[in-house]
Amino acid sequence: MTPPDDFNPVVGDAVLLEPGLRRIVAPNPSPMTYRGTNTYIVGTRGLAVIDPGPDNAAHLVAILRCVTPTQHISHIIVTHAHLDHSPLARSLSRHTDAPVFAYGDAHAGRSAAMARLVASGYQGGGEGIDAAFQPDLCLADGAHIEGDGWMLEALHTPGHIGNHLCLAWGDACLTADHVMGWASSLVSPPDGDLTDFMKSCETLQKRHWRIFYPGHGAPILNPSERLKWLITHRRSRETAILEHLSLGPARPETLARAIYTQTPPALLGAATRNVLAHLIDLLGKNKVTCHSEPSEQAIFSRIDP
Repeated sequence: MTPPDDFNPVVGDAVLLEPGLRRIVAPNPSPMTYRGTNTYIVGTRGLAVIDPGPDNAAHLVAILRCVTPTQHISHIIVTHAHLDHSPLARSLSRHTDAPVFAYGDAHAGRSAAMARLVASGYQGGGEGIDAAFQPDLCLADGAHIEGDGWMLEALHTPGHIGNHLCLAWGDACLTADHVMGWASSLVSPPDGDLTDFMKSCETLQKRHWRIFYPGHGAPILNPSERLKWLITHRRSRETAILEHLSLGPARPETLARAIYTQTPPALLGAATRNVLAHLIDLLGKNKVTCHSEPSEQAIFSRIDP
């Protein structure tokens, strides 16, 4: 999907999105983060900072600068422990004395399938884990976080990573990296699990949403349509993988090169890990077999229906 050309925020500026919600884009643009990580600020007096972002001194200054003399930061909430979302939380907490909330540490919520993959020796790759991340307080699925005139509901949405949370704010949802408008979310084993990802999409589909505020890129004004697209997109990738495997056994990289024909060479590694995520999901559905432990180098074969 081609990113929209009209999302060009001024990095470091606090932008009012609607009453009680502001966004600051961090200075970490890249092929994986688009314009940079979206840090959100909820509230008008006692504030919640959601996803402080990478460990960047200028971004810390930008967050603190937008707090007026009549305001204070009371909560810091991290949606997941990737290096572009969580590392600044600890520095911000030291400056504000606000506790850090999250689902759990960097490996919390990891699926049994991904735990077996790690036990087999697979290291994986991807966006980079904040291995040292540890919240002060853990949020269970469905937990409510209340502040000064605001309330957020934690929705455990594993898939992109096991400890991923979306945050419901009334009929709006801060979807972090689970649903974005500029690209589909990366699912990279052993942190990402496609089976969990699809279940989390279905969880979000059960509620009526007015708008999504993602971890990267512009607000999503058609949440229902975007979720449908995301699910359809993933199912089409599965179909393409099975069609290519009907021609004979193949490795994930071979499949990625055949399927992701428009992907720049620099992103082929991410595409390969996405294919591996699909193949592990298909193993669980008994639609493919693997000639060794699953990895980018392993050979997969289709099981004839």
